[in-house]
Amino acid sequence: MTFLVKNKILFLNIFNIIGFSSLFYFFALFSLDSLNNLIGLFLSFFLNSTNMYFFFSVCLLFIGFLKIVMIEHSKVFEIKKFSIFFCMNLMSFFFFYFIKVSKLYSSFFIFYSFTWFGNIINIEYNLGIDSLSIIFIFLTLFLIPICLIISWKSIYYNTKYFFLLFLILEILLINVFCAVDLMLFYIAFESILIPMYFLIGYWGSRERRMHAAFQFFLYTLGGSLLMLAALIFCQLNFGSTNLHFLTNIVFSPYRELVIWLCFFIAFAVKIPMMPVHIWLPEAHVESATGGSVALAGILLKLGTYGILRFLIPLLPFGSVFFTPLVYLISFFGVFYASLTTLRQIDLKKIIAYSSVIHMNYLMFGLFAFNLEGLMGSLILMVAHGFVSGGLFVCVGILYDRYHTRLQKPYGGLNYFMPIFSFFFLIFTLANISFPGSINFIGEFLVLLGIFMKNIIIGMLVMFMMIFSTCYALWLYNKIFSGLLIQSVFVSKTKLNGVLFNSLTFKRLFMMNFTDINVRELFSLLYLILPVIYLGLNPSDLIDRIELYFLFSLTSQI
Repeated sequence: MTFLVKNKILFLNIFNIIGFSSLFYFFALFSLDSLNNLIGLFLSFFLNSTNMYFFFSVCLLFIGFLKIVMIEHSKVFEIKKFSIFFCMNLMSFFFFYFIKVSKLYSSFFIFYSFTWFGNIINIEYNLGIDSLSIIFIFLTLFLIPICLIISWKSIYYNTKYFFLLFLILEILLINVFCAVDLMLFYIAFESILIPMYFLIGYWGSRERRMHAAFQFFLYTLGGSLLMLAALIFCQLNFGSTNLHFLTNIVFSPYRELVIWLCFFIAFAVKIPMMPVHIWLPEAHVESATGGSVALAGILLKLGTYGILRFLIPLLPFGSVFFTPLVYLISFFGVFYASLTTLRQIDLKKIIAYSSVIHMNYLMFGLFAFNLEGLMGSLILMVAHGFVSGGLFVCVGILYDRYHTRLQKPYGGLNYFMPIFSFFFLIFTLANISFPGSINFIGEFLVLLGIFMKNIIIGMLVMFMMIFSTCYALWLYNKIFSGLLIQSVFVSKTKLNGVLFNSLTFKRLFMMNFTDINVRELFSLLYLILPVIYLGLNPSDLIDRIELYFLFSLTSQI
């Protein structure tokens, strides 16, 4: 042990050499596909594995993660640097499999499988990707580095644990989207609560952070217990919880309805839908900026992904039977959240309730059971990940400067932060589905799918979406517009001296700060470019998911 402590620098240098050597080998494999196939045949003879790329990539990622663990707490810059390096390697790893599944639409590409035979249960650790899961995996790989970059300066204590928890969260999320076995999905689904609990409760910004962390943990865990009961029932009666196996099982109508309700309650808490949405605003307000971006951009998609992946394909009769119930809950969820958003004074709560609006809105498309509705819902999930993440980054930038998230102290910010106000305007327009953004494509397809199913419901949803646009315009106007000339303030003194004093203090307070820096500019550009690119060229996303949904509709519904 003493030898390891004295030679820590030596071991770190060894890990550096191994890491960079493996990285060079990684790029060589990625660029030379023929070399990959040749060495893959060689290793398949010795290692009994045809996937040499998977073996070396996992070794590289493990070495990188172990290196971060061994770095001292005081070397904050090295921790941050290698955490970003780890995320980039993980993204490159899945980009290789993205090429392999470029024309794989209706079946999984299994890249790892392990079965544990116990006395009672038979859990299959099967990991695979297809055209649906790869979209959510890349959304995860895209947003987690932004969570780390935007927390570069704001997290100044226990930085190592903060960054390690985000890396663990990223690995667990990828396990969720790669899971082929429902029990593995449930385990990864619930394991995400552990790092998020600490990210909210320990690095939160206010005194109520522990209350928000407990509320988040108990709501999501309690809702998922019914799903666990349904999985145990499937395991005891059918002997497996594998997705492909259960797809061929025909449930009796009453059993299917009960299992459907158990699954739906677990997914509804994650989305969240009324009346189990209370945990989301509290968790957003108390969480750090990086936690809010991960929560809104990725974790809310776990519920809708579960519905797309498991609920609708496995339980088609229950999905059609309970469609009126889903529409009723979604309708009141959108209406209630729209009116509640207008009454909020905390910037994070406003964006949190807007997330409730959008997630409930896309539920209409999921249960329209047509190609347009399903495609629009999936596009809205991706769009919401970028746009809501960008809005939370904007709120985090304001909080880092002014240390308040209340709406009242702000006003006329476009005069002091013009570049920042431009980015906030773009995200606001995308949030209300302005033409040219990916949100517009998603909402248009969802509306088209609803109209194809029922014209009356389509008219109600279309007019209801007007309420959801009011808060966005009101928010931007309150923060970035306002009085700027001192003579105008003087004219107000005769009417309301208190108003004059507060406004004057507000402007002088904001003049002490500058516009966004390079790191913040990169973060905002990183999130805004996909929104505009996919909005102007949506075929890159639509072509990938169209055949998948066509296959699902023809084979299941």
